[in-house]
Amino acid sequence: MLKPYQANLLNAMALLLMGGWAFLEKGSAAPTSLIPVFAGAALLSMTTKIKDGNKITAHIAVIITFIMILGLIVPLRHEAALGDTAGIFRSVIMLLTSIIAMVVFVQSFIAARKARLAN
Repeated sequence: MLKPYQANLLNAMALLLMGGWAFLEKGSAAPTSLIPVFAGAALLSMTTKIKDGNKITAHIAVIITFIMILGLIVPLRHEAALGDTAGIFRSVIMLLTSIIAMVVFVQSFIAARKARLAN
């Protein structure tokens, strides 16, 4: 089972790599492809604090991750309409890692709440 900081790191790397690939492929014609790159960089910078148990940082990472999940639906639909297989692949990878990270975060929040209530 992934720990929250591991899921965050996986998601950050996917956003950085896939967003960077999209920008390199499409260039200045698609400046919005840099949004996942910036989100990935922000998430990457939070990984150590999440590992150290910083709750505020974890919650900020969840908010960014949630925004990315919502934001990645539009490009996925656009790439599917164009039939761009590489674009679909990139969007699906970013969406899947974001969903995985969200699930891991929520599970850890639930476990922490149960632990607090048990004491």
